[in-house]
Amino acid sequence: MRVEDDPVDLFVIGGGINGCGIARDAAGRGLKVALAEMSDLASATSSASTKLFHGGLRYLEYFEINLVRHALAEREILLRAMPHISWPMRFVLPYHADMRFEGDTPTSRILNTLMPWMKGRRPAWLIRLGLALYDNLGGRKILPPTRTLDLRSAPEGAPLDPKFEKAYEYSDCWVEDSRLVVLNARDAAARGAEIMVRTKLVSASSVDDLWEVVLEDAETGDRVTRRARMLINAGGPWVGDIIHGKVRINSSEGVRLVRGSHIVTRRLYEHDKCYFFQGTDGRIIFAIPYETDFTLIGTTDAEHDKPDEKPVCTPEEQAYLIRFINQYLKQDIGPQDVVWTYSGVRPLYDDGASSATAATRDYTLKVDSTGGAPILNIFGGKITTYRKLAEDAMEKIVPYFPGTSGHWTAEVPLPGGDFPVDGFDALVSEVQLEHGFLTPFWARRLVRAYGTEARDVLGDAKDKSDMGEDFGASLHAREVLWLIENEYARCAEDIVWRRNKLGLRLSAEQIARLDDYVRKQVAPNGARAAE
Repeated sequence: MRVEDDPVDLFVIGGGINGCGIARDAAGRGLKVALAEMSDLASATSSASTKLFHGGLRYLEYFEINLVRHALAEREILLRAMPHISWPMRFVLPYHADMRFEGDTPTSRILNTLMPWMKGRRPAWLIRLGLALYDNLGGRKILPPTRTLDLRSAPEGAPLDPKFEKAYEYSDCWVEDSRLVVLNARDAAARGAEIMVRTKLVSASSVDDLWEVVLEDAETGDRVTRRARMLINAGGPWVGDIIHGKVRINSSEGVRLVRGSHIVTRRLYEHDKCYFFQGTDGRIIFAIPYETDFTLIGTTDAEHDKPDEKPVCTPEEQAYLIRFINQYLKQDIGPQDVVWTYSGVRPLYDDGASSATAATRDYTLKVDSTGGAPILNIFGGKITTYRKLAEDAMEKIVPYFPGTSGHWTAEVPLPGGDFPVDGFDALVSEVQLEHGFLTPFWARRLVRAYGTEARDVLGDAKDKSDMGEDFGASLHAREVLWLIENEYARCAEDIVWRRNKLGLRLSAEQIARLDDYVRKQVAPNGARAAE
């Protein structure tokens, strides 16, 4: 087994949003960073979210004011940093007098005591009060405020059951979650971090105040030992397994695994707004315009037993989501309308909450140095607050590295994000003018994925034939090779489900052909194979 003697400052375990966000922040402060991900970047929780930058309106019912404030403040910072992969979205919350709280929220318990005649129903004034707080808690500047809609005449009422006559419309944001992870990893690498995918942690032990980290290449089986001054456990659902099974430290901190499942259907309505639906069981789901021709519906909250058990949307969860949304729609949907499902596991801090829904979504950071060299264990977190989590993690890290510089990520765009928040359409027009062979769909897809780097993907192409082999749905060999060389893609799944969502449009035969092409291009160490 090969041993590399030169230690890094931080060794990050996990290539999800938390791990890549911390690697980027730390590398930008001058620390020597290495990151290992056992599969592809964003291959677990960070590609299975509901794709929203949101403050978490429902968390106000749990009095998680701090979590909501941080998330709301982050929305506009992130919009400016990545206007290609995130954008503002208006959310429509239909109101009906029968709407109810989840029974075990603090707000519900207070109202049931003070207003027992309401029997758990949500009064309109309370919803409006919550939205007013939501509008003002995070210092909103870009996003428009809440307004009231008359669903009897507004287009937002067209797909809904006529019993819904009134709605509140408020602001939150959309984000391409897996692309957010990849862009953080790329920016970390540009600042000196070493990013290793398909690299599994075998074990880690503290020796002479350094971590000795044993890694295994998932494709070749080769092993190497790396040394680090500090370990960052950003293993997501595997955070507990790393603590007790890989690092073997005696910690009482626990993780609660909660599965969230989603379904994707054909497009259910014409406008570009999201619905926020409240159920009779007190839960909420979103119905979101998705990839132009589809609607994304989710999510569920279910306990998940083991991190190695692949999360899937069960038939029961699919049926639950269909029943839930059919309470609102004028025209029911059924299983035949579902074109794809996905599920992810949230690694929440085990705070002893009575249900998966009630468990805190805030993050918890714990440094343990009882074994010698320090390790930072990360529990929980949300896509929206990943940058703030990284900053808070650095507050725990910098005491071990005197002289480390301060915060810097708030004002620095991610790769491809160096254009104005309102400049997306103009950039699409420019790229399409420069490359006249692009269809409108193709041009928008490229700019949504790569922002100003769409020009790098297209290179000197003057004609469609210059883009190389056509794999379908506007994906060509030149873009595929760019993803291999720049974004750590190793197989078709990496590309069509995480670098983009063209898996919704490509056939199984097309994806198999793409996979064969990609694997021929990638050498065992992840570099481009020799021509």
